[in-house]
Amino acid sequence: MVRIRGLHKSFDGHVVLERVSLDLQPGELLSVIGPSGCGKSTLLRCLNLLEVPDGGHIRIAGHAIDRSGVRWSRQDERLAHRLRAHVGMVFQGFNLFAHRTVLENVILAPMVARRTPRREAADAAMALLDKVGLAAVAHRYPATLSGGQQQRAAIARALAMAPSVMLYDEPTSALDPELAEEVLGVMRQLDEEGMTQIVVTHEMRFARAASDRIVFMDGGRIVEDAPPDQLFTAPADPRTRQFLRNVL
Repeated sequence: MVRIRGLHKSFDGHVVLERVSLDLQPGELLSVIGPSGCGKSTLLRCLNLLEVPDGGHIRIAGHAIDRSGVRWSRQDERLAHRLRAHVGMVFQGFNLFAHRTVLENVILAPMVARRTPRREAADAAMALLDKVGLAAVAHRYPATLSGGQQQRAAIARALAMAPSVMLYDEPTSALDPELAEEVLGVMRQLDEEGMTQIVVTHEMRFARAASDRIVFMDGGRIVEDAPPDQLFTAPADPRTRQFLRNVL
């Protein structure tokens, strides 16, 4: 479902991702952990091309883009548009449109990007809001919702485009534990339904309990890639061991 080879990204001469390679099978839930500034969020932003990689190869759901350090072209942008259509992204800060209701937030992308008729988009959106437990607040505005409800609305909005892969960038870091559990519960449900998911997270209990694999990053590189039990009980790299000692 996801294939990354030699992904590289720098900002102002500072290397943030250094030749990252990674594979993800359909239906896997992969958690990405590591210290602040290690490149986790940049990895996600490169996968849906919110940040243009300086080099490397990305293939998602059969759609690929190669970066050789040359100028970003119109053809690259067309390829990126096709790839993005298969990727849903959920951000730390919800990023809902404050002047639109929850329902309007969810139907907007299908109506604009796919020209889905409003009634059809609304019916599909209500089914998604019911899935994430928000059907009762569909006509309220984001500011009237709790943080957990807003993040669940953001997940429904991402799902409205029927993505092949869902990406989450610290989806619970702004939430207290009870509200965070609401969001993590939706992600577990999607995992049970076979959705392919990549989660950048600081929630170690969730990572250990829900992930099929965990990637530990440090210094812009993947240091360790292992099943949860192996990574948490017998990490192979000393940097992984030190990180886990600091956070557990």
